[in-house]
Amino acid sequence: MKDNFEDNSEELDLIQRFEQSLGNNGTAFFDINDFETIIDHYTANFEYKKALAACDAAIAQYPFSSELQIDKAQLLAMAGSLDDALALINEVAEVESGNPDIHLTRGIIFSQRGEYRDAIDYFKKALAFAEDRDDIFFNIGLAYQSWGKFGSAVKYYKKCIELNLENEAAMQEIVYCMEVAGTLREHLPFFQKFVDDDPYSYVAWFNLGNVLNKTGAYDKAIAAYDYATIIKPDFITAYNNMANAYVFIGEYTKAIEAFNAMHEHGEQSAEVYCNIGECYEKLQQWDLSRRYYQKSVDLDPEMDEAWFGIGVILDAQGKWYEAVHFFKKAVELYDDSSDYWVALAAAEYHVGHVVSALESYARAAEIQPNDKDIYLNWSIILYEQGNYDEATDIILNAIELQPDEAELYYRACAYLLSAGKYREAYNYLENALILDFEKHKLLFEFFPELESQRALARLIDQYRK
Repeated sequence: MKDNFEDNSEELDLIQRFEQSLGNNGTAFFDINDFETIIDHYTANFEYKKALAACDAAIAQYPFSSELQIDKAQLLAMAGSLDDALALINEVAEVESGNPDIHLTRGIIFSQRGEYRDAIDYFKKALAFAEDRDDIFFNIGLAYQSWGKFGSAVKYYKKCIELNLENEAAMQEIVYCMEVAGTLREHLPFFQKFVDDDPYSYVAWFNLGNVLNKTGAYDKAIAAYDYATIIKPDFITAYNNMANAYVFIGEYTKAIEAFNAMHEHGEQSAEVYCNIGECYEKLQQWDLSRRYYQKSVDLDPEMDEAWFGIGVILDAQGKWYEAVHFFKKAVELYDDSSDYWVALAAAEYHVGHVVSALESYARAAEIQPNDKDIYLNWSIILYEQGNYDEATDIILNAIELQPDEAELYYRACAYLLSAGKYREAYNYLENALILDFEKHKLLFEFFPELESQRALARLIDQYRK
C-alpha cells in the first residue's frame, strides 16, 4: 500500500518537465515508460484532459504503440466520449485482437454506457487471455456494483484483493458493497485470513482495522492499526485512522498521541493540527486547543475548520465579541456550513447584534431546511423582541418542511397563545399531542406561565393515556 504522504518527488519532477514541454510546443523527448507514468498521474487525479494531452504527445512520438492507443481509448471512455473510445479500440482490435486490454477497454466503455451484461462479458473475455489480472476482477466487481448486484460485486472484489492486497480502490468498494448488503460482519474471516497467513503484513492489519472500524469494533480496529504501525512505523494513514477511532470513542488524549505520530513520521499538516485542536477542545483545555488551531491557520490560512474551532473556544469562554470575528472568518471561507452560521448567529445575539443574528439564522435555514433547531432558535429571538407574528411565521414555515416534528407544533402553540390567538393555538396543540404527548412538558419548561392556563391543562388531559 502506497502511503499518502510518501515522497513522490521523482514523479512530480517528471510531470513538471512534461508541462514545461507543452509550453515549448512539446519538443522534449520522453521515454515511453515516462509517458505511462505521466498519464497514470493525471488519470489518478481525474485530470482527463491533461491525461489525453499526454497520451496524444506520447502517440506522436510512438505512433505504433498499441498500448498507448488503448490508453487513449480508456481515457476517452472515462471522459465520456464513448463513441470515439469505441471507434478507436475497434481500430486497435483489427491489428491486435488477442490483447486482453482490448476486451478490458470495451468492457469499460459498455459499463460507462450502462450496458453491464455486455461489459461483464467483455471483462470475462479479457480474463481468458490474462487470468492473473487484479484490475480485470476489479472492473467486473465495479460493473456488478453499478448494476446493483452487490453480492456478485463482492465475489469479484475478493478475487481482486486475493491477487493484490494493496489494491486500495478494491478495498474501499468491497467494504461499501458489504455495508449496503449488510454482510460486513459475516465477511470478517476473509480479512482475518490475510493476517493469519502473513502476520507481518502491515497492509493486511490495516485492511482488517478498516473493516473492524466499520462494524463498530473500535477497540479491535485500534489494535489492528497499532499492529500495522508496529510493522511499518511511518504508516501515516494507519495513525490517522487510529486517531479517528479514538476520537469516536471519546479517547481524546490517545487520539492526540496518534495525531502527533503522524507529524513525527511525516510532514506537518494543517488538518492534523486542527484535529489535535479539536481533541483539546473536547477536553476543555482551551489554551492548548487554541494553540493548535492557530498552528493550523498559520500553516493554511484557508483552514475554515480551525477558524471555527477558535470561535467555539472563545464562545465557550463567554468571549462573544472575539468569537464573532472568528465565526465570520469561517463562513467567509466556507459559506455552505449551517453549523458555522448557527454559531455566528448565537454569538451575534449575545453581543446584541439582533439583525445580524436573524440574518445568520436565515442563511443557516437556507442551507439546512430540515433542522428544526435552527427555526426554534431563530424564532425565539423575534419572540423575545415581542414580534409574535414573525416568530410564528418562521415556525409555521418549518412545520411545512417538517410536518412530523412535534416540538415545532408545541412552539407554534406557545407563540399563538402569546399573540392571543387561542383557537389557532389549540389546533396546533392538538396536533402536537397526537404526534408526541410526552413532549408537552417542553411547552411548560420553556413557557412556565402557560401551565396555569386551565383550558390548556384540560386539553392536554384529554390526550393523556
